Amino acid sequence: MQLHDLKPSKGAHRRPERIGRGTGSGRGKTSGRGQKGQNARSEGFRLGFEGGQMPLSQRLPKLPGFKNPFKKVYSVVNLSKLSRFADGAKVDVETLLEAGLVHPGKEIKILGTGGLKRKLTVEAHWFSTSAREAIEERGGTVKVLGEPRKIGPRRTAAKAPKPLPIEAAAKAAPAEAEAKPAREKKSAPPAAVEEATPPDEA
Repeated sequence: MQLHDLKPSKGAHRRPERIGRGTGSGRGKTSGRGQKGQNARSEGFRLGFEGGQMPLSQRLPKLPGFKNPFKKVYSVVNLSKLSRFADGAKVDVETLLEAGLVHPGKEIKILGTGGLKRKLTVEAHWFSTSAREAIEERGGTVKVLGEPRKIGPRRTAAKAPKPLPIEAAAKAAPAEAEAKPAREKKSAPPAAVEEATPPDEA
């Protein structure tokens, strides 16, 4: 096979249609658009045109407002739903998921709607005041999940000495003045001992 024997596959290359080049070409005069009408014009259909009826962009309501991207959506559980658990039980996230009371992946909010006749230990991310009071009245306990840890005062590596009060500083000043000369006294260096030189030998 030589280079001049290479050919494209059948149907890969088509001859381009020449539009508006005379009636003899078959695509002259109206250029395949038909005779007159909206589709024969250069504008044709504009984007969003629905034949003259009220378009969708005008039928939809234009409501003002602001959508908070940081809004938290909770799974709400009322106190009346907690009465199905046994007395003294611990109700946490796993328990509520197994009971089908909350949606997975959402934080849980306990509200005080309904009555509670059980002593329960309830764990959730948020409690209303009435729900907390109702649970504690029955002898139960409330635990808030994700509550920020209380951080104490920051500890420094080396603490600076606290300044003395004015009266204490005045009393300490004479005592330091008396102790200072005592520290400055140093023992005198020993006297140099002269070596006796032997007499010259005659």
